[in-house]
Amino acid sequence: ELYLNEAVPYLSSPPSPLAFYRDWIGPNKPCIIRNAFNHWPALSRWNPSYLREAVGSKEISVAVTPHGYADAVYGHRFVMPEERRMPFASVLDIVEHKGERTGVFYVQKQCSNLTEELPELTGDLETDIPWMSEALGKQPDAVNFWLGESTAVTSLHKDHYENLYCVISGEKQFILIPPSDRPFIPYELYQPATFCQREDGTFDVVDEPNTEKVPWIPVDPLNPDLQRYPNYSLARPLSCTVKAGEMLYLPALWFHHVRQSHGCIAVNFWYDMEFDIKYNYFQLVESLSKVVGPL
Repeated sequence: ELYLNEAVPYLSSPPSPLAFYRDWIGPNKPCIIRNAFNHWPALSRWNPSYLREAVGSKEISVAVTPHGYADAVYGHRFVMPEERRMPFASVLDIVEHKGERTGVFYVQKQCSNLTEELPELTGDLETDIPWMSEALGKQPDAVNFWLGESTAVTSLHKDHYENLYCVISGEKQFILIPPSDRPFIPYELYQPATFCQREDGTFDVVDEPNTEKVPWIPVDPLNPDLQRYPNYSLARPLSCTVKAGEMLYLPALWFHHVRQSHGCIAVNFWYDMEFDIKYNYFQLVESLSKVVGPL
């Protein structure tokens, strides 16, 4: 109760690097920052017609799934999306409902795809957040571009990154769970597999050969199975909506589940976390959770 707010707080403007580190990064608490990137041309430029002209012919990596859940538990498998190379204009056609396609398409390649696959767009924004870079004393590891359908969902997981998530158009709905709730978050081991679409539009689930099982969270926070995972009822999720022009600070190690409005465009900045005493405390909690088991 002393650690968390009952809702994700809003800041009316970005703070100084020192204040941000002291008030948010150090305490490992999320916030939504307004007026942090009003100066980016992307906010007014990035519509379908502009993007078609600027990068429509560029081939990019697109995640394709039958139902919108990529990197998620499906049956008794941890299933990753089919990674398909396709022109950016084709993705825009799907988002604008031009033509018939089977499956759900999501630009979500988390390998700094903005700078690596779409460098033509980097002039419309900054490739780092200056006050965050100064606060942490480093540049971002990755700058990722996100575009997809409303049915594309990111399953509950955590990252070892300090994450600044900037919504350019539309909105994103986040469910956030603090790392201190790790004892209430179930993990199970799953055979890794990949979706593969047939010519008739149906999908197969193809096991990855010679791979170890993957630990993943089987709970859907939108509809948790509390009979199977009763401890999840003790978790304290925070829900928030990040709208166009707003930036979410998502601290390292926070569990998060993400949905979006149709055609939402976003850019996020991943800064590598400090593997300091906070990380060691989390590792202790995680180890104890595995040893003790369900409470």
